[in-house]
Amino acid sequence: MTENTTTLDRAAHIRAIDEDGGPGHESALERKPEWQPRYPGSGRLKGKVAIVTGGDSGIGRATAVLFAREGADVAIAYLCEHDDAKRTREACEAEGAEVLLSAGDLGNPDHCEGLVQAVIDKWGRLDVLVNNAGEQHPDEDVGKITEEQLQRTFQTNIYSMFYLVQAARPHLKAGASIVNCTSVTMYKGSGGLLDYSATKGAITAFTRSLSENLVGEGIRVNAVAPGPIWTPLNPCGGAPKEKVEHFGEGTPMGRPGEPNEVAPSFLFLACEDSSYMSGQVLHPNGGIVVSG
Repeated sequence: MTENTTTLDRAAHIRAIDEDGGPGHESALERKPEWQPRYPGSGRLKGKVAIVTGGDSGIGRATAVLFAREGADVAIAYLCEHDDAKRTREACEAEGAEVLLSAGDLGNPDHCEGLVQAVIDKWGRLDVLVNNAGEQHPDEDVGKITEEQLQRTFQTNIYSMFYLVQAARPHLKAGASIVNCTSVTMYKGSGGLLDYSATKGAITAFTRSLSENLVGEGIRVNAVAPGPIWTPLNPCGGAPKEKVEHFGEGTPMGRPGEPNEVAPSFLFLACEDSSYMSGQVLHPNGGIVVSG
């Protein structure tokens, strides 16, 4: 594909998502995810600037608002769910944070460059990068995964992380932190999420390798591997209806997790509480025992 064709395909993809309601508006869910921080802030990110991708809803929203409560100013990157992003911005501002909203396709390296530059132009620094945005498409038959879907899933879930790290790297100083979102599916597999699980395996390998690459510069790289968490991702097309009805019931805890049960893992890895950790993965997954 030529550069112009690729740009047009990305634009068409965003339009299609916007028209069919995906990747999912939290405002449309009948049962709202619990994203509100559970405890008072203690200044663990005071004076810091963070980018949170997929920050409009779900785990991203919970993380952005928790970071704001802990003193950070936050750039919220999202695709096209403007209503959800506006709600997240309001919640962060209510915590006293300055907020930058950035809508667009993170699978586009030019957009990632623009996002980081906007952060530097506004605040002059970048301390924390949370790579949380992702998409998934259920397919029980590997033969039915189209080339377009495969490209999009990898472009959104893993290429975007490379693009953002490449854009952010010149601005990350010693003490900075990168936190990536992988998944329990990387560890136990998922017969119905083949391409999604493959990207999560790539994210875990990227996390460990990037840690080796950057730890000597004083930049820590870690990851969080959530289990089934109640966000727009699954009920808005990321899983078949029959699975959504029993979502999370197969965990040892017998229920799905809430975004505000995952956000503290991102906070821990972003702040100095985890100063002796790099290349590691935390597992808020309802009690599912995995290795690694």
